[in-house]
Amino acid sequence: MRLRQFGAALLSAATLVGGLAACGSSGPSSALAKAKDEKKLTIGVKYDQPGMGLKKPDGTVEGFDVDVAKYIAKELGVPESGITWKEARSANRETFLAQGQVDLIVATYSITEARKPKVTFAGPFYLAHQDTLVRADDTSITSLDSLKGKRICQVTGSNSWKNIAEGTNKESKKVDVTLVPAGAYDECITKLKGNALDAVTTDDMILAGYAKREGSALKVTGAPFTDEKYGVGLKKGDKETCEAVNKAITKMYQDGTIKQLFEKHFSGTGLNFTATGAPPAEGCS
Repeated sequence: MRLRQFGAALLSAATLVGGLAACGSSGPSSALAKAKDEKKLTIGVKYDQPGMGLKKPDGTVEGFDVDVAKYIAKELGVPESGITWKEARSANRETFLAQGQVDLIVATYSITEARKPKVTFAGPFYLAHQDTLVRADDTSITSLDSLKGKRICQVTGSNSWKNIAEGTNKESKKVDVTLVPAGAYDECITKLKGNALDAVTTDDMILAGYAKREGSALKVTGAPFTDEKYGVGLKKGDKETCEAVNKAITKMYQDGTIKQLFEKHFSGTGLNFTATGAPPAEGCS
């Protein structure tokens, strides 16, 4: 009896170990492994930011971030047809990566110290600067100081408002402003045009895209006050993919693709491409 019980226990243990092993090997170990094995990637981009990431009526997406994502995916071995696009809002980017809902996020995703404990960042692939968008007839806002007492948009999940209200800008100035909540930047634009707030302040590339879409109704002040390092978000600890993406970014600068993409989306907005090489990588951690 004891011998049979001991044998049954060994069989049960072996079955458990086998099950755990199978569970552990059920999926690719990294986004890069998935790209190589399946020739597929799910990439998070914005759906509501003209010039950066915008979903069109036909269901396709376009923008600077989208084209950068396509280039990186191709370098990882995934054709455009193998990409599944998913909307990544500022508020859900970390959650999407942690839960494995996306493999990469290229969505005006600034690399910050606060985000690094939750996200492994490749890049940056571009250095943007925070600026301010106002109504075309508004001459009262021309600098960071002139935002005092103004109503500015506070987008859920974005850090842009903190750079003003909490003083995390180049000048280390805290400016007394009134924050007007919004779920996304497109909502900010609607409120700005409707006089429900006075300014939308975030990265100059994002603002230039909206200004271009809205024509003569809005304008960018042209008074930047931060440096924003746009990175590629990966699941925390995915160093293998991070290093591969960094190589792709370097190549994107060397072959001139990044400049072509910039001019494609921002020609005529007043923004100029001035980079002479890829920004120094932050390091994969």
